[in-house]
Amino acid sequence: MRTVEKAKYFYIAGFFLTVSPDSALLVAEHAAANKKYFSMNLSAPFICEFFKDALEKVFPYIDYVFGNETEARTFSKVQGWETENVEEIALKIAAWPKASGTHKRIAVITQGPGPVVVAEDGKVKTFPVIVLPKEKLVDTNGAGDAFVGGFLSQLVQEKPIEDCVRAGCYASNVIIQRSGCTFPEKPDFK
Repeated sequence: MRTVEKAKYFYIAGFFLTVSPDSALLVAEHAAANKKYFSMNLSAPFICEFFKDALEKVFPYIDYVFGNETEARTFSKVQGWETENVEEIALKIAAWPKASGTHKRIAVITQGPGPVVVAEDGKVKTFPVIVLPKEKLVDTNGAGDAFVGGFLSQLVQEKPIEDCVRAGCYASNVIIQRSGCTFPEKPDFK
């Protein structure tokens, strides 16, 4: 429990809701009560569909919501929003009521080779990804997780959102050029 007490940032993949939604909620409530940051990844369309109740319980505590365009569209469909527009969905996710007013919610939606969509304070910003020639694309497994890892690496250093997205794009770009979820010995992110 000391580790939880000491931490300022928490990240839980949506997959965690399939095994211990009560634990996810406990961590989320702790983060909100102690003015810490709680982030979650939608992780897969089936999480939005089949674990809707667990996701909705934890959603008011999420400060940073991550997902890809397919997950975002599935979330929208399950919520009855009647839109497939990723920017509109990101705005609705960011505007979802929060349990604590300490931190605003920011929605970050990746779109493969399309721009990253970030919704914050009723506004949308888009960020281009690193262009990769098709012949360099090896394996997209882990690209979303790498993006989140890169993003969070800058967030915990209190860098601006632009730097967080840039680091996320860098990390996912490196991952998709390799087989499996591996990084080179010395990444060159600056």
